[in-house]
Amino acid sequence: MSFWHSMTWHTEGISVTAPVKWRQLDGLVGAFWEAESQDGAKGYYLAADPRIMIFFNDVSSRITMSNSNGESTDHARPMTRAVYVPAGVPMWTSSSATHRFSHLNLHIHKDRLLRFLAPSIGSSAAMAALRRPVEIQDIGSVETLASVLVDELAEPSKHAVYAESLVGSIVAGLLDIPGLPGDQVNGRLTQAQLNKLFAKLEKRGDRVTVAEMADIVGLSESWFATVFRQTTGKTPLQWQLQQRINVAQKLLLESDLTVADIAAQLGFSDQAHLTKAFRQSVGNTPAAWRRLHLLL
Repeated sequence: MSFWHSMTWHTEGISVTAPVKWRQLDGLVGAFWEAESQDGAKGYYLAADPRIMIFFNDVSSRITMSNSNGESTDHARPMTRAVYVPAGVPMWTSSSATHRFSHLNLHIHKDRLLRFLAPSIGSSAAMAALRRPVEIQDIGSVETLASVLVDELAEPSKHAVYAESLVGSIVAGLLDIPGLPGDQVNGRLTQAQLNKLFAKLEKRGDRVTVAEMADIVGLSESWFATVFRQTTGKTPLQWQLQQRINVAQKLLLESDLTVADIAAQLGFSDQAHLTKAFRQSVGNTPAAWRRLHLLL
């Protein structure tokens, strides 16, 4: 993906002390800055894409940041070692002392981040993670990854995929990616997640793919299939078929629809397909089951 970041910025009292080291990669741009900030220096930054800042020295006692207003100190807070700023979120900075600093800036296209995160955590969880800002002071191994990446920006030694994988590891280590909530810690779906699936099937009426089911509850398809079976004792498609049979039973009792009409409404290929699935589940054909229960 050919990409160059779009950013509005203005600084006062900040000067660059060395040439910027930067590199354009697939859907992202990395830049390493070395600069000096004067007492009272200010900055304003607004990017159209998500971005990450990683400082290689502790500036928390010298720089404050705010996302509300550059002239207000009500929401000012110390600048942390690593910051993830969602797309479209403004940032004002202010320096309280003269000092030198260096930091790595990563500008990443939203679609590039989604392409990286969604296969592992699902589209819904990935979108939620992209919207949540992150500010971390204790960055641990992220600093090591960032240092290696800076070397690859300055003097590439390997294929671009190596630098891109480093960015991916930084993203995974920094972004607020939720763990498995509630019962999922024990490999089970929560009742709230099951309710979402019931609601979706009731609304759609016909078949829903496993990928769609996983996306509804914010999980990757592979992990969803695993925890789903541990929760229900069935595969997603087996469970979904049973839900469709349950709906068929309700329609047989509460409507005048023919068996063929019900089959079409619920996404079965034809009446014979519904009859076979119904008999395997209930032990009788739809027509015979309807006659029996209408007499009760």
